[in-house]
Amino acid sequence: MTPNLPTTQRAYTLRLRAVPSTDDATNKERRKVIADALWATHEAVNAGAKVFGDWLLTLRGGLDHGLINEKVKATKVQVFHFVGKGYKERANRQFNGTVSDMEADLEFLMRVALKIETIREDLGKVGTVIAEQVEEAMLGRRTTLNTEKAEKEAEPIRKMLKFERDLQKQVQALMDQYRETRKELRLSPDNICQVVKVGLALAGQPALIPTKTEDNKSCFQLPPLKGSWAACAEGLEHPHTKDIRPITFDESVSKGRDDVVLVHLNHRLPQMCLRLLRAEVWAEKGRSKLQRVSARVVPNDVLDTPAVIAHARLVVIGGDSYRLHEEIIAAGGFIKDQKWGSRLNVGQTESAVAGATAREPSAAVKAKLLELYPSLTSSLASALEARMKQMVDGLQKKLADRAEKEAKDITSILTELKKSIEAELKDPAYIQPSLFDDPEQERFERNKDAMRARAKEIPEEIKRETEAIRARFADPQARMFPVAVTFLVPKSMA
Repeated sequence: MTPNLPTTQRAYTLRLRAVPSTDDATNKERRKVIADALWATHEAVNAGAKVFGDWLLTLRGGLDHGLINEKVKATKVQVFHFVGKGYKERANRQFNGTVSDMEADLEFLMRVALKIETIREDLGKVGTVIAEQVEEAMLGRRTTLNTEKAEKEAEPIRKMLKFERDLQKQVQALMDQYRETRKELRLSPDNICQVVKVGLALAGQPALIPTKTEDNKSCFQLPPLKGSWAACAEGLEHPHTKDIRPITFDESVSKGRDDVVLVHLNHRLPQMCLRLLRAEVWAEKGRSKLQRVSARVVPNDVLDTPAVIAHARLVVIGGDSYRLHEEIIAAGGFIKDQKWGSRLNVGQTESAVAGATAREPSAAVKAKLLELYPSLTSSLASALEARMKQMVDGLQKKLADRAEKEAKDITSILTELKKSIEAELKDPAYIQPSLFDDPEQERFERNKDAMRARAKEIPEEIKRETEAIRARFADPQARMFPVAVTFLVPKSMA
């Protein structure tokens, strides 16, 4: 028999642990199993009480989520909440009657858990209200959960958070598109640096001076420039120390620091260099400062016979002469037995151009190549035409997808604007009776009429804009402008 213990917490613990009985072995084993189960339940209840207390503190903002054990964070937890029989039926009927105290408490906490799950984003605002009402319910002062007022107050915050999430998503998409475009156009820091070096040389300006940052990263000092080029030095002076800072073309070098200036593609210095190089493309013969035919040596494992490659500017314009696409294309072929051999495919062309070194072949080889050039021009032009056609065929689907995307984007933006205007017009603030004197009331009514008119115009505007977009992308036409020619000679023949 179990001794008659007083009803204290210590006595309750002793009962759960099961005082040894004098009964037979079977009863002892049975009692032990029951006692172990009861003791496990007791410990689970204690742990649950602690979690519940921490939960209440979290609702009140008094417990940091970061304090949760990392092992617990990584564990998949399944939570079961017991409620009385008929809970769902009572919830569906919005039951307001009475049930037992235990069932009422369990049902109340269940509604709290469901409410938190549905308003998790606004928990910071509504959490305090829920915590107070849980306490009132546990003390018998409340039987229902009501967070309507707090949720209404949190509505502007919810809209702002949704806008910020959508904005972050759009910014990330634009950043991905920017990186992809930069990769396609080969706008690497090294290429921009090379453009600036060539541009300065063509303009008769001093060359960039290589230097290092304090943490040994490569950058350049901009020398004193003459004439209109002197404006390129604007912004290099440090606002506090007044020191002239070095420049870099690599954003990873200037990130998080103010002792180096990033010269990006839209900076005055690269822009002036690019304008000068574009002018050289159209310069008349005899007035150009830039030789548009060059010869370079390539490793023997890249080419085993000389090749000639032409570079051209490809521009694709739309139905209203709008520039839809622009890039530099390259095409060429092998030179065999001092005449045009076979045409290079796209992969061979790219690897040959990428393998070109800064070394030039001997004067005798360059003279021989210039002698052969007139006999290669027609075949080279045909290779460029074929490459242009191939590029345009590949761009058709890309341009069609782009047109569809732009039409969907403008439709979505204008539709959202229409919904916003209509929602504002339905707001109680716009339906209220007159609170103003006559001039202000007339102005208020004019504003409402203007908003209604704007909402009414939007469907027609969507139609116009989408038709304009499709017309812009209709019947794309390609224009090609040859820019330069490069002879590539294997090292063994240079």
